[in-house]
Amino acid sequence: MLNIATALASADPAPPAGPESDYEIVRRAIEFMTERWREQPSLDRLAAHVGMNPLALQKLFTRWCGLSPKAFIQAHTLDRARALLADDASILDTSYEVGLSGPGRLHDLFVTHEAMSPGAYKARGEGVVIRWGFHNSPFGHALIMITDRGLAGLAFADLGDERAALLDMQGRFPCADYIEDQAATACYAARIFEPERWRPETPLRLVLIGSDFQVRVWQTLLGVPLGRVATYSQIAEKIDHPKAARAVGAAVGRNPISFVVPCHRILGKSGALTGYHWGLTRKRAILGWEAGVSGRADD
Repeated sequence: MLNIATALASADPAPPAGPESDYEIVRRAIEFMTERWREQPSLDRLAAHVGMNPLALQKLFTRWCGLSPKAFIQAHTLDRARALLADDASILDTSYEVGLSGPGRLHDLFVTHEAMSPGAYKARGEGVVIRWGFHNSPFGHALIMITDRGLAGLAFADLGDERAALLDMQGRFPCADYIEDQAATACYAARIFEPERWRPETPLRLVLIGSDFQVRVWQTLLGVPLGRVATYSQIAEKIDHPKAARAVGAAVGRNPISFVVPCHRILGKSGALTGYHWGLTRKRAILGWEAGVSGRADD
C-alpha cells in the first residue's frame, strides 16, 4: 500500500457559488493539468483555460483540494505514481492488521457493513425497496441509494447526466422497487461528504449487494486507508487469489458504493490510475481532495 499524499504531492471575478459549480471549475482545471503536466502549466495559463482570475482560482482550488494547483501537478505525474510502487509492500499488510478502527483509519470514513443475503442477490434485488436521491457533492451530483438497512449505492453524475447514472445503478438491481426520496437520502450525503462527521461513534452502515467474490473484494477495499493507494494485484493477494488481478479489477469496476468503498484508491501495477467507472478526472479529483483532507488532519 502506498502513500497517496506523497504521490499527489482587486478585479477578481467571483467564482460561481456552490459545490456543483466549484467542482465543475476544479474538474476542468484538473483535466487540463493532467493532460499537460509535462509542460508544468503556469497558474496564469490554467486560469485562462477555466476563465478565472489567477488569484481567485488559486484560492478556490486550494480551499477545495487542500493543495495548490502547482502542488497538484507535481503530485499527479505518472513518474511519481510509479515511484510510490517501490514503497515497502509490507505497509499493505500493516494497514490491514490495525483493523477498521485502527490508527490507519483514524481520519477515514468509519463504516460497518453487511452483505445482502445470497438469495436476495440472486433474485436481483426482488423484494428490496431502494430509496434514492441526488445531492451536491465535492465531485458533482451524487446519487445516493439506501435500503432500510443502510447505504446500498453511491454514484456520480455531471449536470445533465443524472438519468443515465440512475439507470446504470438501477440496472445492477433490476428487480428492486425504487422510490425517489431525497429527504431520506440527504442525511447520508451529509454524513459521507463532510469530513467532520466521520466519527467512529456514528458509523456509516453499508449494505453490499454482489456475488461472494465481489463482496470479498469490496470488503478488502474498505481496508485501504485515506491517503493510501494499493494495486489490483495486492488486493488479489489479500483475498488469497494472487492470480486473479483481472477478476479483482472487474469487481472493483462494479463497486456500487463509490467513494465510501474506495475503489478510486486502486492503481494498476505500473502506477497508472487506470479506469474509473465515473471518469478518470473524477478519480484524480477524489484522490487530490483526500490528500488535502489527510494533510489537514495531520496538521
